Amino acid sequence: MKILDRYIIRKFLSTFFLSIILILMIVVVFDISERMEDFLLKKPPLSEIILHYYFNFLPFFANRFSPLFTFIAVIYFTSRMAYQSEIISILGSGISFRRMLFPYMLAAGFLASISLYLNHFVIPKSNGVRLAFEEKYIRNPYENKGKNIHRQISPGNYIYVSSYNHRSNNGYQFSYEEIRGGERKYFLKSDRIIWDSIKSSWMLENYFSRKVNGMKEEIAMGAKLDTALGFNPSEFGVRATKIESMQTPELIKFIDEEKLKGSSLIPMYESEKHWRTAFPFATFVLTLIGVSVASRRVRGGIGWHIGVGLLISFSYILFMQVSTTFAINGSISPAIAVWTPNIIFSVLALFMLRSAPK
Repeated sequence: MKILDRYIIRKFLSTFFLSIILILMIVVVFDISERMEDFLLKKPPLSEIILHYYFNFLPFFANRFSPLFTFIAVIYFTSRMAYQSEIISILGSGISFRRMLFPYMLAAGFLASISLYLNHFVIPKSNGVRLAFEEKYIRNPYENKGKNIHRQISPGNYIYVSSYNHRSNNGYQFSYEEIRGGERKYFLKSDRIIWDSIKSSWMLENYFSRKVNGMKEEIAMGAKLDTALGFNPSEFGVRATKIESMQTPELIKFIDEEKLKGSSLIPMYESEKHWRTAFPFATFVLTLIGVSVASRRVRGGIGWHIGVGLLISFSYILFMQVSTTFAINGSISPAIAVWTPNIIFSVLALFMLRSAPK
């Protein structure tokens, strides 16, 4: 590795980490001011605020916006190099622009690899601790607003409930059926279903059941019935943020189970899975765009470069959010939606590289 490579990598990484530290300090101040009312009202211990919340919130925030920080770092130190005529000197010494990109991409690869590992394994685990803290001290109790909920809880076993309240743990107009060989072998319905968390069982009110065993048929009905049906209230809905606390192998298994149950939220889960890989890749794309924009010396100087850079980076983030929304709504495939911004901005990066100073 040449002196030039070490010089650029040192400037790249030092600017990147310095920008993250400065932004995180500002974020903490704003977040404390926003959460202060919750902290004063519910009085969480200071140790939990620091270790359970901020110790896990800061890595989550830094990793979530790492491509943006990368882009800002590249724009800043490269534009300074261009303004001080260092880029002209490098190119004038016989080093090609493509060769000058090598240390940029090496540093970007280092940051992308860290982000990739964090996204798939570290951040989900820390999110579990952070979200548990938020559930206890910040968030309102979960309310399931879904109506007419259908689920396949296991092969051939289906449940339905008109509505379910997670606060009172009861639902209305419930039915359960077992289908074997295209025939309904068991059917159970009730006007009201109540979860007993101590016994881990269900209590049914005004129930009716029908069981078919060959040529025999058993019918039962009554005012109350205590029974274990092989599922718990989580089948009727959980917070969407639950997937943020799942490591990728666990998330893949969860998606397979939800597909079996016929969940309508599969596109959102699939988007999260693909996003964990696609988003770190944006580090390479934004690095290329940043070098292309900032390596040319212009009259506006660093301020012009930063302005253009922020416009491009926020356009990328907005595009990513819009495409993900289309995927969640089922308009396009989650994989296509998540990777499309990277593909489009990669084409933009290649076009801008052609116009960069040689």
